[in-house]
Amino acid sequence: MSTATQSLQPWVDRVRRGWRASPLPGFLGWWGSELRDMLPPRWRGWFGSGADWHLLQHAGAQWSLRRSGHDDVLASWDDGAEAVTDEGHVTPLALNAALQRVDREDLRLALLLPPAVVLRRTLALPLAARDNLLQVAGFEMDRQTPFTVAQVHYAVRELGTPAAPGRFNAELVVVTRDTLDPLLARLRAQGVAVDAADLAVGHGRLGINLLPPEQVPHRARPRRRLNLILAAACVLLLALVLGEWLHNRQLALAQMQAEVEAMRGEAQQVAALRQQLQDNAGAAGFLAQRKKNTVAMLSLLQDVTARLPDSAWLERFSVDNTGQVGFQGQSQQAAKLLDALKDSKLITDASFQGSIQPDPTTGKERFYLTARVNQP
Repeated sequence: MSTATQSLQPWVDRVRRGWRASPLPGFLGWWGSELRDMLPPRWRGWFGSGADWHLLQHAGAQWSLRRSGHDDVLASWDDGAEAVTDEGHVTPLALNAALQRVDREDLRLALLLPPAVVLRRTLALPLAARDNLLQVAGFEMDRQTPFTVAQVHYAVRELGTPAAPGRFNAELVVVTRDTLDPLLARLRAQGVAVDAADLAVGHGRLGINLLPPEQVPHRARPRRRLNLILAAACVLLLALVLGEWLHNRQLALAQMQAEVEAMRGEAQQVAALRQQLQDNAGAAGFLAQRKKNTVAMLSLLQDVTARLPDSAWLERFSVDNTGQVGFQGQSQQAAKLLDALKDSKLITDASFQGSIQPDPTTGKERFYLTARVNQP
């Protein structure tokens, strides 16, 4: 084991213990079991729960095999039973026949020890001991058992029972080497490699491993690697799908923004046209109203022509924007022009500007007269 792996091992063990102590494994196991029960029987084997534990027990010279959680014996044989070669390994014929239908990748064998040969002790340990539980149990061996660490194989597991504040309960399980090693030697002689040495509890096992670390087999798990690859592929595909969805949303947003900008430009053009129309309509209305409220120049000239006598003529006739009218001309009797314009409906406030002067050339009187146009 490398130095990096050794430094990470306490952290990995802590995470593993926290996971096992949480309710998630039980819930996920129940959920997966319920989902598998909904499948057809032929399909359920494809969605197995992983490790398929089979339990080996030894009584006298007789070996027996059964599946974990079941009481039915699948095979039995003695130490001198007939063997068969399977995938390069020599195993008892009865064992090989019983495990023929079991997936070798999921197969796990556990040697079960009877409770009579196993010593169990409950320990109350401080919480700080959780990170080095196996090492702490080794230190407690001399005080809790009549054996030394060199004389036994042992395992320790954390209990979920209530404990004093700042402490937790653990169980130390011990078997002497003189008891376990001969059984392992007999199995090796028969070509049987076990994955764990455990304690029999009912139809199952306690869930510990009394095997020495150097004898625990390291199994290749191609299915797990395949599942990890598939899981990574799923995560990658999910990321790609989310990225594509986000890209599509961004494209749709950009298109909508472009459409909004185009509509905004069209709206501005419509608003400009509306304003121009309103301005034109206002100007047209203003001109129409002014035309309506202004006396026509032709009418004004006609009225002045009709009222002035034939002996008078005009040299200049002007009308400004304020409605001021100016008359400049000559007449036989200029003073009578005011009476001629007095009854006009179009001209009012007529008066002379300056004095009336005689013109020696024509013999008439020169005048300059102002008035105002009578707006309707």
